[in-house]
Amino acid sequence: MKFSISREALLRPLTLVAGVVERRQTLPVLANVLIEVDGDQVALTGTDLEVELIGRTVANAVEQQGAATVPARKLMDICKSLPEQADIQLAVEESRVVLKSGRSSFTLASLPAAEFPSIEDTDAGQELSVPRGTLKRLIESTAFAMAQQDVRYYLNGMLLEIQHNLLRTVATDGHRLAMCSRDVDINVAQPHKLIVPRKGVLELVRLLDDSDEPVSLKLGATHVRAHTGDFTFTSKLIDGKFPDYERVVPRNGDKVMLAERAELRQVLSRTAILSNEKYRGVRLYLEPGNLKVMANNLEHEEAEASVAVEYDGPAMEMGFNVGYLIDVMSILGEDRVQMTLADPNSSALLEEPGGGDALYVVMPMRL
Repeated sequence: MKFSISREALLRPLTLVAGVVERRQTLPVLANVLIEVDGDQVALTGTDLEVELIGRTVANAVEQQGAATVPARKLMDICKSLPEQADIQLAVEESRVVLKSGRSSFTLASLPAAEFPSIEDTDAGQELSVPRGTLKRLIESTAFAMAQQDVRYYLNGMLLEIQHNLLRTVATDGHRLAMCSRDVDINVAQPHKLIVPRKGVLELVRLLDDSDEPVSLKLGATHVRAHTGDFTFTSKLIDGKFPDYERVVPRNGDKVMLAERAELRQVLSRTAILSNEKYRGVRLYLEPGNLKVMANNLEHEEAEASVAVEYDGPAMEMGFNVGYLIDVMSILGEDRVQMTLADPNSSALLEEPGGGDALYVVMPMRL
């Protein structure tokens, strides 16, 4: 393998592919990126055995085709350190990879390309195409509510639900739930429910932009594969049953509050400074025209702030994890937020005024 390529042509796919590579690996070869040269095409592959990402770029000149693996982070750091528009030559020399650029030279350790694992494409399934911007919106609206390292492994990911002309994402950590639905032009014979692991979700969204360009999704029994532009993303699916989210969404709320989203977020953030660092609980006192937010902690410090709201129901007091409320305020796109409640012990439903494509459920806390 011997070829030359511009720094920029190598760096963008390398940066995305290196994101998949874990720092701590059980197999040494998994710390490497696989470089394959075929014609003038250069393919870069990174994997952690759960998620695989292949990025493609074009070489300036190829003297010898072939494949090699090199440490992903070191290669990326070297490329970043080179001047813009630099020309890079990469060549395999006696089981090592030599990188030359200008008057600099680097010799990197290499492991045999044959040792590099690939996620098997075992199950051909349903294929569909959706706009990149739509899928990005669905993921970004809900990803923050995914659990992290929960023993209920099926919560450590996102539910991707595909129905006839409808795409939906749902995430929950057991204390809050985020759901976003979009009408899309897809035709599926039967509904699909896939749980994409947390890391797969975060890596996939990095490949998407706000355009209407299509991303092709291939749904298998154990994997999901996405083709977008020069990248092919593959992720194993979590084998488990996602909770029945429809039962969690409160439908009987009759007390509706409307507030300026940015203003409410600021009030919650200020009050949160003196909340209990572990439980992050705040008390909300809702009365006609006003919402009072109160917090205290183990040092007997207290915070209190009020914000004008549209509300004309009975006064009520309830407790919430302030971090969960702030997350929703940060993700909503509208200037105003609507909060629907039934009673102090029931979950709050947060959404754009009059609805919208996303809704959020936050469970109450006893304070």
